[in-house]
Amino acid sequence: MGQPTVDEVANAMFDLVKATHGKKNLKAMDLTKAMIEKFGADAVDKKLCKLAIRQLIDSGRCIYSYFGGSFITLPPENEGGG
Repeated sequence: MGQPTVDEVANAMFDLVKATHGKKNLKAMDLTKAMIEKFGADAVDKKLCKLAIRQLIDSGRCIYSYFGGSFITLPPENEGGG
């Protein structure tokens, strides 16, 4: 398997945030570790994960939530629906 693109990593991160929404708050490091697990340490590095997180935040698909730490969550309009 080749190296995933920033888009592919961002989409995988978004799916993970969506799947855990309301159950678990994910930090940037949690997402990075999950992507390294999913794609392999040789395919994904912290820099690529950082770019993917930035893309999610900049596009408005995810937001930073500061509640006893810095977490990446869905924006309020995406909660509880579709």
